[in-house]
Amino acid sequence: MSDDTIRLTTAQAIIRWLTNQFIEIDGQEYRLCGGGFGIFGHGNVTCLGEALHGVQDELPLYRGQNEQSMGFAAAGYAKQWLRQRFMFCTASAGPGTTNLLTSAALAHANRLPMLMLCGDTFLTRLPDPVLQQLEHFGNPALGVNDAFKAVSRYWDRITHPAQVIQSLPAAIATMMDPADCGPAFLGLPQDVQGWTYDYPTVFFEKKVHHIRRQAPDEAEVAAAVQLLKTAERPMIIAGGGVQYSRAVAELTSFAEAHQIPVVETIAGRANMLDGHPLNIGPIGVTGSDSANAVAEAADVILAVGTRLQDFTTGSWTAFAKDARFISVNAARHDAGKHMSLPVVGDAKRSLDALADAMAGYKAAQSWTGFAQGERKTWDAYVAENVAHGNRPNSYAQAIGVVNELCDSRDRVVAAAGGLPAEVTANWRTLDIGTVDVEFGFSCMGYEISGAWGARIAQSETEPDQDTIVFIGDGSYMMMNSDIYSSVLSRKKLIILVLDNGGFAVINKLQNNTGNESFNNLIADCPTVPEPFGVDFEAHAAAMGAIAETVENPAELGEAFKRAKASDKTHVICMKVDAYDGWTAQGHAWWEVGTPHVTDSDKVREAHVDWESSRSKQRRGV
Repeated sequence: MSDDTIRLTTAQAIIRWLTNQFIEIDGQEYRLCGGGFGIFGHGNVTCLGEALHGVQDELPLYRGQNEQSMGFAAAGYAKQWLRQRFMFCTASAGPGTTNLLTSAALAHANRLPMLMLCGDTFLTRLPDPVLQQLEHFGNPALGVNDAFKAVSRYWDRITHPAQVIQSLPAAIATMMDPADCGPAFLGLPQDVQGWTYDYPTVFFEKKVHHIRRQAPDEAEVAAAVQLLKTAERPMIIAGGGVQYSRAVAELTSFAEAHQIPVVETIAGRANMLDGHPLNIGPIGVTGSDSANAVAEAADVILAVGTRLQDFTTGSWTAFAKDARFISVNAARHDAGKHMSLPVVGDAKRSLDALADAMAGYKAAQSWTGFAQGERKTWDAYVAENVAHGNRPNSYAQAIGVVNELCDSRDRVVAAAGGLPAEVTANWRTLDIGTVDVEFGFSCMGYEISGAWGARIAQSETEPDQDTIVFIGDGSYMMMNSDIYSSVLSRKKLIILVLDNGGFAVINKLQNNTGNESFNNLIADCPTVPEPFGVDFEAHAAAMGAIAETVENPAELGEAFKRAKASDKTHVICMKVDAYDGWTAQGHAWWEVGTPHVTDSDKVREAHVDWESSRSKQRRGV
């Protein structure tokens, strides 16, 4: 190994190292880091900004409008690239950095890679207390950046320039690991950013990364096969990990060979095409009657690449109490949930191993036929649910219009509120991997920002396709400034703003638990003397987008055609009913806390009714 060195600042070393990290995907090399999102302040502009200025072609820096939205955009980018590439976010010390906490939590919950390069107080402490520093009298080393320990998979504070030689590879290894994947945080004290060190030149040599594919343990595969072969009513739950493993073909082949019905989680939407005969629909609280009927009757469930969140399991009421689980997952933590037989390993390799040992087994035709019959009934319901012309405007109708007119490779993005349930239940998958419903953290505001990041990634491989956003008025009001970002960066989005007058889905939950409408719909806020709506068309137009308002789904269809033909971000606004038009079928039970004591008869009755389903709940770990 050469003894040659190069003198660089800490910030320069970080950026130079990032520019020389690559990944091979389907025989083609890409830079591992696709660039970054940044808002400069005193904590990162002088040193990190100087380092980034010289690599604008290698690591394009997108100017953010809000640090939280930058993190959402980075998450959307990582999802589009199936966790094979990532973006960094850089923020100043203090509030600039703390604004990233929510998006770091989103990336952590969804197991997504995101690198945070954030300013920190001075290591020397000579100028303390500095602007925006929070002082802890008994612990001067404690600062706001320590808050990220709870929402990061890897956390470090760079206290000496030499430290990056160890910290950077460790951060990347965490972000690229299928089991441990998540956000990495590096705190960069303002003085240390500018300090120099004689780095070994070999540290900056080009490196090509590959995603690890862990082979499953033979004994675990054997145990899983033994149980599967006893199944009379088997079912597969396909999660988001199927796509991250690029195991869609293996999943489909396995299901076809053994005639096992497949249901999808929210993150696993678009694992199978809508018309595939073994696709029985989405499962759980935001699912379909068909998938939930099959889940309730199944005796052996093969869960692939899912963390079995409560919306998937109906808070663990969606299955028979004596049903047995086999969980295939790269993460040991997920593979062992609810006393599952674990198969810890890559989904693609694990499905291949299971398939080799399952030769000759097929589910009974009567079972598969039952599942397909349930799906046929569900399809008829969805067709009626998305139809329009004889009832108030609804989310489902808007979804149906777009589904009919979009291209098969267009990407759909939704998050939080009522739209994740409506998209999950009503969207017909036209092509694999084209749906992003962010419900791991159910984060309001992800929709537009996440879509901007997804569109940046999409434009790198499929520039002629569109990224389509479904967003309610509540989420729009929380975070909308990346409409402006998308116009500035010429990353076109098609955004449907569906206005139901407030937080209508939480108002629905409020009413369903016996409570009166209160502080969710704008019309029901006691501190609002004269309620009025927002002119979303004018607001979006003020940020440079093409914007229009339509009155009904028929007009929405014509507007969507115009948006498809446009080369600029296009926002379409339509009012939908806050009470009528919700998808009424397909829901599993969901555990929420309801008052055990109340003066309201309606609330008491709703509590008793809600708790009546608890008897179905499995008790597992």
